[in-house]
Amino acid sequence: MAELQPIIPRDETNNGPMPIAPQDAPEPAPITDQEVGEYREQDRFLPIANVSRIMKASVPPTAKIAKDAKECVQECVSEFISFITSEAAEKCQLEKRKTIGGEDILHAMGTLGFDNYAETLKIHLAKLRQNGTTGVPPNAAHREQHIEPRMDPE
Repeated sequence: MAELQPIIPRDETNNGPMPIAPQDAPEPAPITDQEVGEYREQDRFLPIANVSRIMKASVPPTAKIAKDAKECVQECVSEFISFITSEAAEKCQLEKRKTIGGEDILHAMGTLGFDNYAETLKIHLAKLRQNGTTGVPPNAAHREQHIEPRMDPE
C-alpha cells in the first residue's frame, strides 16, 4: 500500500512549496500506546449499558447478545466517534473556532466517506433544530428554584 504524502500548498510565484511562517504552531505529537493505556476504560469508551440497550433494540426480543459482542461494538463505536470528532476538530481549528457543531460533524462524515450516514443525520439535525430540542430541557441551566427555609419547631 502506498504511503500517503501530506498536501503542501504551493507558492504561485515560484511553483515551490510555500514557506512556513514562524508563528505556525508545530503539529502536536501523536498519542502513544502508553498514554492510551493510562486512560481508564470508562474514560475511553461509551458506557456498555448504553451500547447494549441500542444493540438490543436492533434485534428480536428473544435474541441474546454475547458480552464480547457488546464489548467489540463498544470499542468500535467509541473509535468511530473519536475518528469523526477528530476530523471535525481539525476543521474548527483551521477556521479558528473552539466549538464543534452539528454541521462540522456532518462535514467530517462527508469528508471521510460516510456520505450515506451524513444524509440521514442532516435530516435528524434539521428536526432537532426545528423542535428546538438539544437533549437538555429549555432553560435548564437558568432555572431557579425557590427553597423555603426550614423552620424547626421550638
